[in-house]
Amino acid sequence: MDHTHLGRSGLTVSRLCLGTMNFGWKTEEADSHAIMDRAHTEGVNFFDTANVYGFDAGKGRTEEVLGTWFAQGGERREKTVLATKVYGSMTDWPNDTFLSARNIVRACEGSLRRMRTDWIDLYQFHHVDLRTPWEEIWQACETLVAQGKVLYVGSSNHAAWQIVAANETASRRNFQGLVSEQSHYNLLTRHVELEVVPAAQHYGVGIIPWSPLAGGLLAGVLEKAGSDDGGGGRRNEERNQKRVEKHRPALEQYEAFCRELGRAPADVGLAWLLHQPAVTAPIVGPRTMEQFSGSLAALDVGLDEAALARLDEIFPGYEAAPMEYAW
Repeated sequence: MDHTHLGRSGLTVSRLCLGTMNFGWKTEEADSHAIMDRAHTEGVNFFDTANVYGFDAGKGRTEEVLGTWFAQGGERREKTVLATKVYGSMTDWPNDTFLSARNIVRACEGSLRRMRTDWIDLYQFHHVDLRTPWEEIWQACETLVAQGKVLYVGSSNHAAWQIVAANETASRRNFQGLVSEQSHYNLLTRHVELEVVPAAQHYGVGIIPWSPLAGGLLAGVLEKAGSDDGGGGRRNEERNQKRVEKHRPALEQYEAFCRELGRAPADVGLAWLLHQPAVTAPIVGPRTMEQFSGSLAALDVGLDEAALARLDEIFPGYEAAPMEYAW
């Protein structure tokens, strides 16, 4: 497993990040523990979660599963770079959502309690809060950092100008600011190349792509749909079928090119992200051990300039703004 620094920080993380969103509701606790143990065995030390994950089993359930895993000892917590998020509502009460200083501090305490840990390595804003000033947000984070409860801070789903505003405000307060940004980024969804990626490069913010395989569309969806199993799960959902049809011409070219390379489409999709500027680690969110094992193969895929150029032909990206739309 290759490792790298998270953005401009000195924190070392694996080139793949284990997303735990399915743990505790789609993936049973024991199976979730087994996947996390396997991740450590393979050198994956970067785990991502959020306080609201758990869904049908209840918000917070996924963090509780991590907590019971850490409680087994064996330096599980010490070897893990733990990332969680704050923003979404945990209750119906008005102050238990968004990024007020009150919610940031109280939500952090809740996450620490559920995960049975004394600190969070990377505390992330799950979404932008346009009504709370950055001065207030950073005041809360400075308190948590001073208390040793949070070590680094990141964002998710933020625009470039919001990353700029965040880090410029942090700089005026002599605070480190954002070191990472979780963005929706894959071969089919490349809008962040316009401004988010350039801003991240400028400020030393590591990009952590979520949905790296576009909800399965880049995992060989056409080939699987034609296999004996006839597909399953999300592939048969009406919404996903509409997405497949919308992108069918590009997906047909993509899967044919992957066959030329002799690589699985999912491996190529992840490998492509690992070749992109500012990307620290794509998030893989397995439901099963088999899915997690499959994602590891992407680390062995090397894409030369010709292969990268061909993928750009199939899935055109963007130049950095304003060159994309102005002379």
